[in-house]
Amino acid sequence: MDTTESPASAIVIGAGAGGIAAAARLALEGFQVKVVEKNTFVGGRCSLLHKDGYRYDQGPSLVLMPEFFRKAFQELGTSLENEGIHMLECEPNYCIWFPDHDYIELSRDIPRLKAQIEYHEGPGGFNRFCTFLAESGLQYELCKESVFNQSFPTLRSMFHSALFKGFLHIRPWTSMYSQAAKYFSSEKMRRVWSFGSMYLGISPYRALGAFSLLPYIEMTDGIWYPRGGFQRVLHALSGVGRRLGVEYLLESPVAKIELSDDNAKATGVLLESGEVLRADIIVVNADLVYVYNHLLPHSRKAERLRKRSTSCSSISFYWAFNEQIPELRPHNVFLAGQFRESFDKIFDDHDVPEDFSFYVNVPSRVDVTAAPAGKESVMVLVPVGRLVDTLGPDEQEKRWNELVAQTRDIVLDAIEARTGARNLREKLVHELVNSPLTWREKFNLDRGAILGLSHDFDNVLWFRPQMKHPAIQSLYFTGCSTHPGAGVPACLLSGKFVVQHIMEDWMKAKGTTRDYSLWVMLTMAFGLLTALSLAKSSYLW
Repeated sequence: MDTTESPASAIVIGAGAGGIAAAARLALEGFQVKVVEKNTFVGGRCSLLHKDGYRYDQGPSLVLMPEFFRKAFQELGTSLENEGIHMLECEPNYCIWFPDHDYIELSRDIPRLKAQIEYHEGPGGFNRFCTFLAESGLQYELCKESVFNQSFPTLRSMFHSALFKGFLHIRPWTSMYSQAAKYFSSEKMRRVWSFGSMYLGISPYRALGAFSLLPYIEMTDGIWYPRGGFQRVLHALSGVGRRLGVEYLLESPVAKIELSDDNAKATGVLLESGEVLRADIIVVNADLVYVYNHLLPHSRKAERLRKRSTSCSSISFYWAFNEQIPELRPHNVFLAGQFRESFDKIFDDHDVPEDFSFYVNVPSRVDVTAAPAGKESVMVLVPVGRLVDTLGPDEQEKRWNELVAQTRDIVLDAIEARTGARNLREKLVHELVNSPLTWREKFNLDRGAILGLSHDFDNVLWFRPQMKHPAIQSLYFTGCSTHPGAGVPACLLSGKFVVQHIMEDWMKAKGTTRDYSLWVMLTMAFGLLTALSLAKSSYLW
């Protein structure tokens, strides 16, 4: 940016991972940046709940792909270590609990893992697992080279060489479950190596086979937890932005995005307080479907977005226990007996299954600061259907109060029955709860869908909503419902991608460009001349 001119300005709506990353990168490019956030904290769903000395991660509770976090900080001129972030490794990755009281620990200790897999799969089971992991690793490397390196603003962009060459290996016509079934004969192992679709809020029977890269990442990179809670990472990243000049306006909910008289350009935001803030660029990190339907004029685009498939919602319990529960590991997954039927109930009927899978995180097992000494903080996430539009507010509240009560009893009974833990109700000293209604109200998530739009075939790559509004200039989007998708690493990349789009457009508008095609052509020409010269020399010799 030309520093002789007055700095351009940008407003970022929402202080989630994508918004915080975008704000810092824009400031690094020379923009004057304000972030407006409706809540009293930064991080969005990557935030913490506190009560009576207990701490809970409200949303994400583990770090995958730590190199993406390291790179995000490095590209801003710092590091995780310099910002006081200390990652704690979780071992085992998970303990998977089955309804028949059997369990398996997904450990990175290879002999230990081999014995468990062969117990279920027989003598050749571990070799098949290694083949499964090798294919998943190839899918990860292909996605890292293509999907994690760019957004897809045009249909043509999907057919660039890396993605096109890897099409057969990405296997878009298979599901995560069917890919696991290709290598594992036992139903238990098929479920163990496909339940990771829950990270994306989608059924393993619908998640693309390429998402089998998740087990590969877990087994090769491990699972990590930031000391002090996941929000520490986002708080540190916002601190980097503040040092670069970013201004954060908390408790500043946005009523609408201000547009020019002809609705052709975004010019600022109207806060619910009545204050209007103006800027050259608007970047939206709020839920995409919510934004189109509540902060922008009515459009067919908004209607179409609301018809797209969404991720699930959740009932999340945050429990304080007055003593430790040694039977639980740091990360636990309790799988439903009626595995497929439970996902159909969530995604087809938008309901709560009677028999459901759920996840239990015990951060105090890894980070002693999460609970008072000798006690335990526990977070339980139960995937459930998103909210439906057919019920009124009072009916919704009554229904979900009943479902929360039923779900609580089912979870406590299942933990006791499968792990051998006893008297959990007597040891439970307090409880906090997020239902789909909470997710909707606290974070403006459309129908309480905790991970935004789904990740089925017509919601990935170019088919996913674009980062730039198709009709309104200076309006951009970042976050889990745009590119590349859900998950904190993806949202950090989203913050990077959107700033790349902004800078390309900004340079074009200023009559300059960061298109280095001329230099590429000159370099190629120089290389060709050098090659000809060498060829001529060889011929002479």
